[in-house]
Amino acid sequence: MTQAVPFTTAETHELRDALGEIVADGASPGGIVVCGTAAGGREVLTAGVVSPYTNPQAPDEHTVYDIASLTKVTATWPLAGRAIDAGLLGLDTPVREFLPPLTGDVSMPGAEATVRQLLSHTSGLRAATRLDLYDLAERPLHELICHELLESLPGTHRYINRGYILLGLALAHVHQQPLDRLAAEMWSELGMNHTSYGPVAQSPRVAPTEQREDHDRLWGAAHDDNAAVMGGVAGHAGVFAPAADLAAYAEYLLAGEETALGAWLRAGLTPQAEIEPGLHRGLGWILAAGDTVAYHHGFTGTSLYLAPATGRYIAITTNAVHNGASRTLIAPLRERALKILAAG
Repeated sequence: MTQAVPFTTAETHELRDALGEIVADGASPGGIVVCGTAAGGREVLTAGVVSPYTNPQAPDEHTVYDIASLTKVTATWPLAGRAIDAGLLGLDTPVREFLPPLTGDVSMPGAEATVRQLLSHTSGLRAATRLDLYDLAERPLHELICHELLESLPGTHRYINRGYILLGLALAHVHQQPLDRLAAEMWSELGMNHTSYGPVAQSPRVAPTEQREDHDRLWGAAHDDNAAVMGGVAGHAGVFAPAADLAAYAEYLLAGEETALGAWLRAGLTPQAEIEPGLHRGLGWILAAGDTVAYHHGFTGTSLYLAPATGRYIAITTNAVHNGASRTLIAPLRERALKILAAG
């Protein structure tokens, strides 16, 4: 295991100040930052409240948040790595080989996307996703997605939820088990005992998300509309977790050669496509700082950053969508986290 570099007092003060500032600016009612190392040392920073409506108390590392697209790297990505290691998936094999049989003689361009392309957002599938417009009585979801024309050339980077939806369906098919059950078994092994797909029971320890026009504030149900159409269980979104579990996950990944997922993380740090100058897409993760920092965001206001060379990580959980359009105001906290890890 890499010798972990502890966070300095100045670094934790920077993160504490940044978290406090975004809460004061109305970006989120509250949030948690855990900065820690592969050796298990953690510092928990907190600000604000869980929600002025459901729990006007300070959140802590056990407060459960909808982690949105962190689902991709906490559920689908590690399960794909395990399936590849077990020979159930092939990284450079078209996804059609791992889905239920495709019917009919119509063209299925999306079915030719490889697992690597789906993981790295280079499949060329359509980026905008509206599963509520699909007629699921006509044919299964995987066929509807595969049947659609590509929007860009395979190999071109574009962030695509559909790819992870397909990967989730493929994982369920090759294991002959539902995705949420596969994920639950893995999280139990990793010590992520309070991580699960939704819906989760409404309670003061669960942070609500957004007020919707047609019903009350979402609380314990997936914020992502497409995950909701799929019953809350999807490869791209739908997972709920506390910061403590994200910290446990980060520590496990950063254990390096001591775990299979540590080896899968090293594979994920290999650039697959350029997002913009200085920023690459690995397998799942965004790579920055000369590909030494891997990170991913969740739309609801969550983030996870890993720096394998120094054995350090930063986990952020907020419910920034709670306050509507102000979600974009959490950018300074995210930028500070990346800058600290990039500096070593």
